[in-house]
Amino acid sequence: MSVTNLKLEPQAAPKSSAQVIALGHTARPGIDSRLSLLVAQSVANLLPLLVTLTVFTLVWQIICSSPESSLPAPTRVFEESWELIAHPFYTGQGVDQGLFWHVLASLQRVALGYAMAAAVGIALGVLVGQSALAMRGLDPIFQVLRTVPPLAWLPLSLAAFQDGTPSAIFVIFITAIWPIIINTAVGIRNIPQDYQNVARVLRLNGLEYFAKIMLPAAAPYIFTGLRIGIGLSWLAIVAAEMLIGGVGIGFFIWDAWNSSLISDIIVALIYVGIVGFLLDRLIALIGRAITRGTASA
Repeated sequence: MSVTNLKLEPQAAPKSSAQVIALGHTARPGIDSRLSLLVAQSVANLLPLLVTLTVFTLVWQIICSSPESSLPAPTRVFEESWELIAHPFYTGQGVDQGLFWHVLASLQRVALGYAMAAAVGIALGVLVGQSALAMRGLDPIFQVLRTVPPLAWLPLSLAAFQDGTPSAIFVIFITAIWPIIINTAVGIRNIPQDYQNVARVLRLNGLEYFAKIMLPAAAPYIFTGLRIGIGLSWLAIVAAEMLIGGVGIGFFIWDAWNSSLISDIIVALIYVGIVGFLLDRLIALIGRAITRGTASA
């Protein structure tokens, strides 16, 4: 073959930097569309909440704007409690602290009481759910004790511990433990028979059965009890701190009432509600992560 018969293919001209950037933008339509969809979904989820809050605030403002109203309007709350809102990290003497430190003190008590309730409650729930004898012996006692109001335990705990902080922790413990026990026991009893048959075929020992079969199967029920327990714990600590005193969001609310600071009480209640919501979502997210989405969030 001669050289003259060879055909040279034309080569594309090198692209300029502007062309390369333009191609990069056109190569990412999927990313941009997903980002736009995410923004649209976020707006769609937040818009009803913002509208509801706006309407609620307007109604509150209209109802409480009258001079005869015993409750302050939102504008008055901001005027009277601005220092409290603007300086949550204020540190003073004794109980004269910012709201952050009151909430933190309450959360520390809740963390201790709730952690003990989770550990003991799951253990007792497994025992009651696994053993028919334990079920007959313990379940009636649990059903009776769980109907006792949380604050009814406070005088007994004060008599036993002679101190406010351990008494409050005990009230949290005794309040949160019952839903954890009951839901754990229900989860253990509802383990499918097929799972138990597989364990027998694989000849799993007691520890292996507990770790690989029992806990994963009962985890959605357990986390349901844990979510109920954390909500009850937060309710109990606010009520208990009104009686035991010291630094804590419950005592702050009661002290504000004694000082006729209604606006401060409203601000504190907003803090209580937000923190309670965040605690519930935290347990729900942990449950979804551990159970791989089988626990409701």
